[in-house]
Amino acid sequence: MNRSFTSFFIFFISLSIWAQAPQKLNSVEIYEQIQKLNFLGKVLYLAAHPDDENTKLITYFSNHYHAQTAYLSLTRGDGGQNLIGTELREKLGAIRTQELLAARRIDGGEQFFTRANDFGFSKEPNETFAIWNKDEVMEDVIQVMETFRPDIIVNRFAHNTPGTTHGHHTASAMLNLEAYDIIKHKPKRIFFNTSWWFYGSQEAFDAADKSNFLAINSNVFYPLKGKSNNEIAALSRSQHKCQGFGTLGTRGDEIEYLELLKGDLPNSNNLFEGIDTSWNRVKGGNEIGKILYEIEKNFNFGNPSVHIPNLIQAYDLIQKLEDSHWKEIKTKQIIKIIEACSGLFMEAIADSETITKDS
Repeated sequence: MNRSFTSFFIFFISLSIWAQAPQKLNSVEIYEQIQKLNFLGKVLYLAAHPDDENTKLITYFSNHYHAQTAYLSLTRGDGGQNLIGTELREKLGAIRTQELLAARRIDGGEQFFTRANDFGFSKEPNETFAIWNKDEVMEDVIQVMETFRPDIIVNRFAHNTPGTTHGHHTASAMLNLEAYDIIKHKPKRIFFNTSWWFYGSQEAFDAADKSNFLAINSNVFYPLKGKSNNEIAALSRSQHKCQGFGTLGTRGDEIEYLELLKGDLPNSNNLFEGIDTSWNRVKGGNEIGKILYEIEKNFNFGNPSVHIPNLIQAYDLIQKLEDSHWKEIKTKQIIKIIEACSGLFMEAIADSETITKDS
């Protein structure tokens, strides 16, 4: 155990020297990270622009399921308007990029982009593809999917209604389905996050055939956070300040609809039905799960440091995993947890805020 701890500590130090603003997790946040550590499932939400994403679903996937959740925005929003300043084009894209990153820090998701340029409004996806260079953007989408390897992908927009909305929107959905046919690590399911808006009216939506839909009551309450799903999502949504977005959080039932596009429809409203999201998913994961599920079950909120020996033991077993994909992900997660449980805090303070090269 001493040798293992020493090896881990040296590895941790090597990572920490690159840190900018160390996170200081409280016991509840550590526990939530352990829940994420014990869930081996991923969701990718895909759309065209910053602020296209449904923060309610991203929040739900990340905090209710504890899934590793990401939003792929094909553009950085350079072509939009700016309600809080004079910055436009590339400068606006930089602002909206930071707003997206701020939103993900709140709702628990990750953020991806492609090289697609938000050149302004277009009506048809073919026009969009001509300006974007479809092949290049497709390469980026495929790279994200192959690297992230989602079990579930959710389109924000419909792929089969060209000319009815922004060409960027339709193009984003079309690229997703085309990429599905190419990628090696295919998701189990692809959904379209539909609503009455896409049907033109609530009446038309109510009359629609929903036999291929999942209806999810996403506005659950999180006792450990003291907030509802929508209250967290509203804080995330409100980060899109340059677009004038700001919403109030609510409590009570709220239904989100997911229309199945690829894969099999779950028999229940469990998005991950039929997908092994336990440690049994990876060869050699069973012993890791025995250790970590016990920590989750009997977590000591008053003194998280008591779990460090078992966490180190699990860390050592993770290093022996043959599956390099999950090994890398779970190594990063468990290091963060051990750091937080130990109360170890390091901060470097410079005498000057500027430095001259070779000085």
